[in-house]
Order: sequence, then C-alpha cells, then structure tokens
Amino acid sequence: MSLLAQVFALIAAAIHVLFFVMESIVFSQPKVWRRFGLKSQADADVMRPMALNQGFYNLFLALGVFVGVALTYTGAVTSGVAAVVFGCACMVLAALVLVASNRRFFTASLVQGALPLLALLLIAF
Repeated sequence: MSLLAQVFALIAAAIHVLFFVMESIVFSQPKVWRRFGLKSQADADVMRPMALNQGFYNLFLALGVFVGVALTYTGAVTSGVAAVVFGCACMVLAALVLVASNRRFFTASLVQGALPLLALLLIAF
C-alpha cells in the first residue's frame, strides 16, 4: 500500500473521528444539531440516540483504518491492507447511501467518501 493511499485513508479516518465527536459527544449543542438539518432542540433530543449510535459506527470504521495502517508497519501487511480496504469501502458505501437518501447531502457525501475512495483506488492500482 503506497504512502499516499495511507495518507488518504488516515485523513478519512480522522474525519470519521470528527463525525463521532459531533454525533456522539457534542450533538446536543445547537450549532452541531443545526449542521445536521435539525430545526429545534426537541428534534435534536429525539434524534440524539440515533446520532450517538451513528457516531460510534463512524468511530469503529476509523479505528479499523488506523489499526490497518499500523498493521502494515508490524509485518502483517496483508491483514493491514484488508482492514484499510474494508474500512474505506464502508466509508464510501455510506457516502453513497447518504447522497442516495437525499441529494441535499451531496457535499457531505463528498466529504465522507472522496478520500477513502482515493485511498481504495491507489490500493487497487
């Protein structure tokens, strides 16, 4: 796996850690829930359990990528690449689901999916 693929994968993972923080830790703050298109604190309170769960999904994907890259440096290259590919593929697929669910999430989908897609392309070619 090239260094550039690792960089793209690691930045994608860092972005997903940021999503975790927003969804699972600071979601109740108005400036955060408004970013998710919610209109009121009541709406945010209803969505909070779902956002908490979604945030942890993002964290686990990021951890898979971090562990995968680390494994490539410990001699377990095949396992490491497999973990990075799986984590990045899940990120890309989630981005596709996001934009398919609502076209207004196109920009968010690009933020979520572009870097892991680049990492996957570099790993494949």
